[in-house]
This record gives sequence, C-alpha cells and structure tokens, in this order.
Amino acid sequence: MTAPLDRPRRLRSTSAMRSLVREHTLRPADLVLPMFVREGAEESAPISSMPGVVQHSMDSLVRAATEAVERGVGGVMLFGVPEHKDAIGSGATDPDGILNRALARLRSELGDDTVIMADLCLDEFTDHGHCGVLDAAGRVDNDATLLRYREMALAQAEAGAHLLGPSGMMDGQIAAIRDELDTAGRQDTALYAYTAKYASAFYGPFREAVDSSLQGDRRTYQQDPANSHEALRELELDLAEGADLVMVKPGMPYLDVLRDVAQASPVPVGAYQVSGEYAMIEAASANGWIDRDRSVLESLLAFRRAGASTVLTYYASEVAGWYRDGLPAHLREFL
Repeated sequence: MTAPLDRPRRLRSTSAMRSLVREHTLRPADLVLPMFVREGAEESAPISSMPGVVQHSMDSLVRAATEAVERGVGGVMLFGVPEHKDAIGSGATDPDGILNRALARLRSELGDDTVIMADLCLDEFTDHGHCGVLDAAGRVDNDATLLRYREMALAQAEAGAHLLGPSGMMDGQIAAIRDELDTAGRQDTALYAYTAKYASAFYGPFREAVDSSLQGDRRTYQQDPANSHEALRELELDLAEGADLVMVKPGMPYLDVLRDVAQASPVPVGAYQVSGEYAMIEAASANGWIDRDRSVLESLLAFRRAGASTVLTYYASEVAGWYRDGLPAHLREFL
C-alpha cells in the first residue's frame, strides 16, 4: 500500500477548521494605547506623520482614554508634551507638569479600571532632547540621570500611575527606581522595563508627536541594531534589578529579539509597535497598496506569535472597538 500523502491543507479547508486549530489570537486586553498630552492645548491637534493620532488636550485625553477603556484595552501609556524645557527636564518632576497632571486626572477619572502607565524618560522635557542629564562634554551622564529618574518615578507614582516605563536605557535604572519607590512606600507601583530598546530609524514620527528637541543621536545608550545577544544581557540585568515586565522596541524589525527575550524571560514580555511602523501601514494603505485593516491585525498577531503577551500600539483603541462590535467579515479570520 502506498504511504498516504501528508496533507496539512486539511486543517485549512474551512473558516471553522482554521479557527479550531488557530495557535494565536488577539484580545483587546492584550493591547496598550500610547497617548500624547500637550500642555496648554485647548483641543486635540493632528500629528501629520501619524494620521489618526493626535496630541491631546487634557479633556480630549480623558475622553479618548475613557473610550479605549470601555472598548476593553489593557492599558494606556502617557507621554507629555510640555510648553517649556530645560537642561535637566524640570517639568518631568514637577507635580504640576503636564505629564503628572494628566496621570492624576486619568487616575481620578478611571481609577483601577485600567492600567495607567507613564513613560519615565527625560527626553520630552529636556531642551537638548536626550534621555538624561548631560555632562560638561555634552555626553549623557548615566549616574546623574539616575538621580533624576528616581525623582521622576516618585512624582509619577504619587500622581497615580500604576506602572512606570523607564525607557531611557540608562545602566542601573530599574534598580535605582525600584529602590526609590520601595523606600517611599510605593512597593505596589510596577516597572515595565524597556529592556531592548534600539537606536532605530523607526522613531521618526514620534519625534514630531512629542516636539522633540533632540540634538545628535542616542547611539551611546540605546542598543545597536546589529546586536541581538546583547538583549539577553539587558534582560538578565533588568530581572535582577526588579523589573515586573520587559519590553522590546521597536517591534516588527526586531521579532527575532522579541522571540529570544520571550523564551528567556520568566516575567511577561511586551513589544512596542512604534510610530514608524504605524506610519508605514498608514502610508501604504492610503496609496492602495495594502489592505489596511488586515495588515494591522496581521502585524499585531506577529508580535503575539513571537512571544509578546502585551503590545503597545497606536491602533489599540480602534482594534479593541472592532472586537467589541464584531469583526467585519473580511477580518473574522483573526478571531
């Protein structure tokens, strides 16, 4: 008797069959919505390089965050856009600074109904645009920056953030922040370590979103795009220092790193679908080159498939709405 032909296609024959054997799925709770809030804004303002994304006023931030939570997103990540900047990013630690006021407002409005996250980095608040304090030679001073991160962490925790995302890639940042929070009795404030954050070209539109003042680049502290094993060293350090979650950023160009980190990590792992990834999907779909909605869901599934339990994406609220209201017929393969 001839050996039977192996036919994997049997398990692809109908939508129901494909659904039965599907390995990975998306839930709104897997998604986190990054949001920008601008000091002094009376209404939201569009970001030209990120169609559909805005710099929020305080009121529009609350409305959009409330809508996202009602749709079921897992959390929101806040970035502040201050009116005034200085060399040490004073606005980052000012209780009346835009980011801390926004955190307090969202915590007051939403309570514990979602996870309120804060970007813990100085770059939005410094006049030179770097993620830390500069020394006399114009280089980022790692240890002086850690002192500012301690202050910033406490300000954000006191404002109401459930989870802090230290994104500056300073050595020892998780240990310093954890120590500061614990000493202040803020043991319940969690840390989402940006464990593998690369010096990437895909951050371009984000610079517009936060009105970046960056002079030079961040290659002396963000990871080299050519390196992958280095991410596992960063993971080991962040875990030893007390990280509760870890992240790989950007997402799509670093799926191999995401897989490596996910396989090695005992804590939940996330990925950030950054501004450039978002902008590429929007530009290609606007030109009719790709199916926008299918591309969005396929890209998010890629992160889940590579090992991410959480995905930060500017599509979070929109996609959560699709799932809440019932996916259109051409997207139901993603259920």
